[in-house]
Amino acid sequence: MQKVHWAERIAVDPEIHHGEPCIRGTRIPVAVVLGGLAEGLTPEAVLHEYPALTAEDIQACLAYAAEMNQQFS
Repeated sequence: MQKVHWAERIAVDPEIHHGEPCIRGTRIPVAVVLGGLAEGLTPEAVLHEYPALTAEDIQACLAYAAEMNQQFS
């Protein structure tokens, strides 16, 4: 799988979902996707629960989380 640039798929807009990072074009927060994965859902299960998402959106969430974590390291 090629590298996904999270900024192309994740938006932070104060007018959408109280400014939480969301998948661009949706109101699905990054935290919901990451939370599902952390609880043991497979990426396929997340895609089933949120059909508006793509596999690249899930990769973008992971890349976003990794970059945000590096800022606090």
